[in-house]
Amino acid sequence: MMNQKTPQDSFNIMSELVLPNDTNTLGNLMGGRLMYLMDIAAAVSAMKHCNCPVVTASVDNVSFANPIKLGNLLTIEAKVTRSFNTSMEVYLRVWSEDLHAQFKYLSNEAYLTFVALDPNGKPRKVPELIPQTDEERKMFDGALRRRQLRLILGGKMKPEDAGELRALFVN
Repeated sequence: MMNQKTPQDSFNIMSELVLPNDTNTLGNLMGGRLMYLMDIAAAVSAMKHCNCPVVTASVDNVSFANPIKLGNLLTIEAKVTRSFNTSMEVYLRVWSEDLHAQFKYLSNEAYLTFVALDPNGKPRKVPELIPQTDEERKMFDGALRRRQLRLILGGKMKPEDAGELRALFVN
């Protein structure tokens, strides 16, 4: 296993055509189906980073900014934004494209967290992530705050122990 990887090493693109069985009565992709596809794309990205099986630990707020219509091409881009000891944060960007109208738009974005597993199903250490671009460094830096917020909301960290978050509000 490599000790360090870049976000590009975990980059994954997944595309699907939105078919009638995937839609609701309004002709839009069902949210649960989109979340299913997002989980797969993000898991592949996490597995590319750590070269082992992973499990979904958390899903941050998923908002549906723009509907994805029947017949559109759905494209999900995923990459690891930061790794911790045994977990990885994966950022997803979801695009919808009306191929006939030649119109592509951002549908939603989300962060998912995965934990790497050893052959016995126990958490295992993951490679360090080394951001390469300014955007990757910005996402890397924000990941610690997002992680602390997840831990607080999940009851695994006391708010007073979240130094990165506290620094945003207290001088």
